[in-house]
Amino acid sequence: MSPYHEKVVPLRPEPIATVQGTLALDLGRGPEEWHQRQPPPLPLRLEPRERQRLEAWAHRFTQAAVEIAGGDRPVSQLLRWVIPPVYDDLARRAQLVRAAALREPAATRVQQVRPLVESVHTCWLGDEVAEVSARVRYGHRSRAVAVRFEQRSERWQAVALEFA
Repeated sequence: MSPYHEKVVPLRPEPIATVQGTLALDLGRGPEEWHQRQPPPLPLRLEPRERQRLEAWAHRFTQAAVEIAGGDRPVSQLLRWVIPPVYDDLARRAQLVRAAALREPAATRVQQVRPLVESVHTCWLGDEVAEVSARVRYGHRSRAVAVRFEQRSERWQAVALEFA
């Protein structure tokens, strides 16, 4: 026997489930807590017109962000509307795309296809917080973009931006 056999921990055989292809769901609460009611969410104090205005602005913001990430627009255009970490991430993405385009001499534009924001959906988490998900079309393909906006200093700012 080799010296490694003494260090090996034998595994107990696991029983095979009778139902396969399903995932276990653990909600973190026991059966006694399942029927307890959660307090209702607080009503939003934002006017419907103000919500519609932010949703339209979020569409324009997302369009600008994907154009910046693709290298078609300068990142400085969103400086006022993002926090520094989001700005740095956008600048890094634009720089990487520009660097990749410089390696391909046949490319006339940074992106071959201009991205187009197809749809935007807003989830209001409070009067000063909204999360936006958007579907962006790149030619025949689509990607998702998620943005979290918070109202700071009397204006909405993107505090998180994710591309998928």
